[in-house]
Amino acid sequence: MTGPRAGTSPSSGNDAPVLPIARRTLHDEVASRVRDMIIEGHLAPGRRVNEVALGQLLGVSRTPLREAIKTLASEGLVEIVPARGAVVRTLTLKDLCDSLAVVKALEQLAARQICAEGSSAAIAEIGALHAAMMDRYAARDRLAYFKLNQEIHSAIARLSGNAVLATLHTQLQSRMRRIRFIGHEGPEKWAAAVAEHEEMAAAIARRDGEAAAEVIGRHLDMAIERVRDSL
Repeated sequence: MTGPRAGTSPSSGNDAPVLPIARRTLHDEVASRVRDMIIEGHLAPGRRVNEVALGQLLGVSRTPLREAIKTLASEGLVEIVPARGAVVRTLTLKDLCDSLAVVKALEQLAARQICAEGSSAAIAEIGALHAAMMDRYAARDRLAYFKLNQEIHSAIARLSGNAVLATLHTQLQSRMRRIRFIGHEGPEKWAAAVAEHEEMAAAIARRDGEAAAEVIGRHLDMAIERVRDSL
């Protein structure tokens, strides 16, 4: 006796497709909200996460909130400190420089690989993300812009075809979200970062790996300068 065919209901006896349930868990939603609060500075570096007050603010119990905090700890945005609980992670200038040096090497390698061997779909995906980001820049929607900005950097790593590179990039990028967000504070810093992204997108679109690697390196070097006074 054989089981039901893939894509059919196991109990209906007909060929109606079984559609997957597309939903996020509550702890995913809570993690997203708390992550945004950290990125935007509503939960400042070094601040203890008061689970009772935060749960009341978000209207959730402590169970999904604690699961969310575990997720954010795995991303490097919070630290679990004995006798204090969860504390928003503080990055020093050395932490940032060390992390960005590795991120730069990873993204430059990834960009060269995409330009040399990436599919047309991969090139188009990066271009589409850039266009969406520019729409958010035109609207001065800073948080939405930032999220798309981070998606572009993640896509460059992911589309390289090197799974080890992509995993390392994800780990490093997660812990630097707040720091990189403040690198866009003020119209001049934001405009400069946007101009670098325009160069980056153009170089990838024409598959110029060396030009893409150069502007990525310059962009990440400047990221340090843009946040230096904020640390």
